[in-house]
Amino acid sequence: MSQTTLKPYKDSAESKNEQIEGMFDAISGNYDFLNKLVSLGMDKRWKRNVVKILQKRNPKSILDIATGTGDMAILFAETNANKIVGVDISKGMLEIADQKIKDLNLQDRIKTEVQNSEAMTFADETFEAITVSYGIRNFEVLEKGLFEIYRVLQKDGCLVILETSVPKNKVFRVGYMFYTKHIMPRIAKLFSKDKEAYKYLSNSAISFPHGDEMKGILEEIGFKKVEVRPQFFGVTSIYYAEK
Repeated sequence: MSQTTLKPYKDSAESKNEQIEGMFDAISGNYDFLNKLVSLGMDKRWKRNVVKILQKRNPKSILDIATGTGDMAILFAETNANKIVGVDISKGMLEIADQKIKDLNLQDRIKTEVQNSEAMTFADETFEAITVSYGIRNFEVLEKGLFEIYRVLQKDGCLVILETSVPKNKVFRVGYMFYTKHIMPRIAKLFSKDKEAYKYLSNSAISFPHGDEMKGILEEIGFKKVEVRPQFFGVTSIYYAEK
């Protein structure tokens, strides 16, 4: 298994999971705003595309891993699922998610739990669908997290991942790399005290496996019918797979 060595805080002796937990606790207050800002508002459309995929599958139970402030879990309330669970390693993020869920009176349909996605407490084959949106690159050991997802996913169930990727087109790739390396961190610095957090998020967006490489990893885990669906010229991608 390959451990992802890129961490938010290079000088810290903490594990990546511990650093990720602390990082998201620290930036939880302005995370939603900055996420929309640095994506130029396009993240909303990409998340909607994930919802459309699940609406076609019509699962009754959905697990949203790295749910953060709960945006995706709340969108899944538009499906026919009667069991929606959002898990995250950050208590700070889940506190915001819980407040959103309460404000929308969705407590009966959406539950949140503090969970390490690489060692979840759910029984085998618990969920009909599992999603991860912009969180899988934060796994400490990618394959370990994917094996856990495979374990708790029901047979014939689906996994949908929304994650950053790098465009294949040379012109778009140059523009994307410049924006991600130079513009995005500068925007984040204006609104966040934790400069290292957004520097990490920027670097991890570029270096994380994507496209055919990610497809191959999913197939090695055991997933079938794996599809890569680039969004907006490939600056982000939706990965669809079945168990």
